[in-house]
Amino acid sequence: MAGGGGRNLAELSLDEFLAAGSESEPDGAWEEEVEAEARPGKGAAAERRLNEKARPAPRKKGKASEHKDQLSRLKDRDPEFYKFLEENDRALLDFDASDSSDEEEERVHVPPDKLEVASDEEDEDDEQQAKVKQKRASFIPVSLKMVEEWKRAAERNLTPKLFHAITQAFKAAVATTKGDDGGADPSKFQVTDAAVFNALVSFCIRDLFHYLQKLLFPKPPKNKHKLILPSTSPLWSKLRLDVKVYLGCSIQLLSCLTEASVGAAVLQHVNSIVPYFLSFPKQCRALLKQAINLWSTGEETVRVLAFLVLNKICRYKKELYLSPLLKQMYIAFVKNSRFTSPNVLPMINFMQRTLTEMYALDTRTSYQHAFIYIRQLAIHLRSAMTIRKKENFQSVYNWQYIHCLYFWCRVLSTIYPSEVMEPLIYPLTQVIIGCIKLVPTSRFYPLRMHCIRALTLLSENTRTFIPVLPFILEVFQQVDFNKKPGRISAKPINFAVILKLSNANLQEKVYRDGLIDQLYDLMLEYLHCQAYSIGFPELVLPTIIQLKSFLKECKIANYCKPIRQLLEKLQENSAYISNRRQKAAFGVASREAVEQWEKEVKEEGTPLTKYYSQWKKLREKEIQLEISGKERLEDLNFPEIKRKKQNESKEEDKKEFKDLFELDSDSDEENAGFPIKGKGKAKQASDDSSEASSKGYGEDDDEEEGRYEIEEDEEGLEDDSDSDEEGREGACVPQGSQQRSRTGGMSRADLELLAQGDEDVVEDLAFSDDD
Repeated sequence: MAGGGGRNLAELSLDEFLAAGSESEPDGAWEEEVEAEARPGKGAAAERRLNEKARPAPRKKGKASEHKDQLSRLKDRDPEFYKFLEENDRALLDFDASDSSDEEEERVHVPPDKLEVASDEEDEDDEQQAKVKQKRASFIPVSLKMVEEWKRAAERNLTPKLFHAITQAFKAAVATTKGDDGGADPSKFQVTDAAVFNALVSFCIRDLFHYLQKLLFPKPPKNKHKLILPSTSPLWSKLRLDVKVYLGCSIQLLSCLTEASVGAAVLQHVNSIVPYFLSFPKQCRALLKQAINLWSTGEETVRVLAFLVLNKICRYKKELYLSPLLKQMYIAFVKNSRFTSPNVLPMINFMQRTLTEMYALDTRTSYQHAFIYIRQLAIHLRSAMTIRKKENFQSVYNWQYIHCLYFWCRVLSTIYPSEVMEPLIYPLTQVIIGCIKLVPTSRFYPLRMHCIRALTLLSENTRTFIPVLPFILEVFQQVDFNKKPGRISAKPINFAVILKLSNANLQEKVYRDGLIDQLYDLMLEYLHCQAYSIGFPELVLPTIIQLKSFLKECKIANYCKPIRQLLEKLQENSAYISNRRQKAAFGVASREAVEQWEKEVKEEGTPLTKYYSQWKKLREKEIQLEISGKERLEDLNFPEIKRKKQNESKEEDKKEFKDLFELDSDSDEENAGFPIKGKGKAKQASDDSSEASSKGYGEDDDEEEGRYEIEEDEEGLEDDSDSDEEGREGACVPQGSQQRSRTGGMSRADLELLAQGDEDVVEDLAFSDDD
């Protein structure tokens, strides 16, 4: 066997030698195999099985390990050649067999414990990008010539194929507004020129759907006011997909436009194609969402057009869209009424009026919403009344809460008479009255006046008696109008855009001036709607008594003049109603006769209603003049009044007036004979108000009140040239005037006679000479 297949080693090459060495085995192993084959079959088989069980299975060597064994055997068989390899190719001999064998074993795939699912997103993205690149190369650029050809062709005869091409071009134009690079379904056209964009969009907005309407309905409908859905046309199936694409692009265009004039033009177009939106519920919902956003945040013209779109959709699809639309519009109204300023107030009033029109479309749906939201307002008020913490007060005393109260008063007033909504009048009235009584301090008089106006609106339009006058007359009892103002402010207080006054505002003269005007307006607005009532004399009797008491105590002519004028009109109207009802032949129990009598008196007019109509015209003119002169007033540079600090003012005054105090030794005695009129009452009132505010909400630091008292003392030390203020108050005479009176030789008795003289006529001065 060896002789047949063997060759001399000298005749073998290196590769043949290495290959022959890997195939050969040790001699001992070969002899064992020959002996095993010579044994009987059964015994040999059993012995082999025992040997296999006793010996562990040898690990199969890798090719690298076998190669290293061959090299090691080569060192014994051919030392010269091995030495040659060491000198010339050392890297062939020095390598790690274990690493190589591991690498070879690692080539065999071993599945992991957890298999990861391959995502198709990357493949899809790659495919989409490849499609976009491929289609970009095939885009057809739109030119002005193409747009003109489309115009002429559509004017002659619009076909479904032509409408499809125009729709695709419009889609490409709209895609440029957001930088869209094609999307999942890009258009086959491409618009890159601004002139082409304007021409194409203008053509689509102005003329395209006019031609489409002729294509769908060649004969004009008999009833033009009746809504005809385009889906009833036999050609609708051919145009449906293109119309759907066009409507979606129109909504996208609305969301991208920033120019108010362009947005108004698109909204007018959308309003004209509302029947097409009604055929696609998904596009219609998207349009409603975008229109609500424009209605609550857009420019004035855009707001109006957006409301027209909302109103038109809800009138035709009331049962489908009205309820969710009312909810979203109310939330948008509340969200955008958080802050109020002279510029924002007209927009808030616009949202109130237009949202009221939406609620008037269906009273049963409106009742469900009104009940929920009025109850929500009542829950906030109840938590504020029971817990009485700052956070709970803030949840009620804010602009959103007040605007919501006024809004629901407007809704109930507009929908009246309605048996469905009428039960909500009483709970809403109780919520507003509770809001007034929550923190009844002078700092929240502006908020009280907003609530009074809401109650007046509700009472006037629902013909429901609401006791509003006590909340107005209470102000006359709480405020001391004779008190000398501690600060002078050039800018009047706008009660329409504030809810709370600071302690500094309470000391200003403009605060009392504005308060008198507000009380006069509120009483006149409320009483004029009750002027024709048969019980008017009894209704105004407490008011007449309170106003007479005020005129008796108030010493300021500018405050007494409007109140006296109002008192005279109330007495005149009361006498007129008394004379008319004396001639009545029916009794008090006859309700129908009483209503008929009041209706006749209202048509004829009463002295108070005639006076109110004249006052209303003058008031509107004053508001217009105030608005027009606002910019001029802002440009004026009024001098700033700087006050000294508390500690510094006392020390400086002592040094400055040291000589004056030494010369006038009898000043203390003279001041003792002239107590400051009303100062004790004012101080007590301020203490009471500070105590009440400390218990309630909205308390400021006491430093402002203390600073005011110091300022009042400073004014007593300084030379006061406002003689009208001094004669009106009957207060202490300043030190400078006492010094002059002493040098003039006036005795103490003459001063007493002078102080008890006639009241001076007071002029309403814009500025004081105190500073």
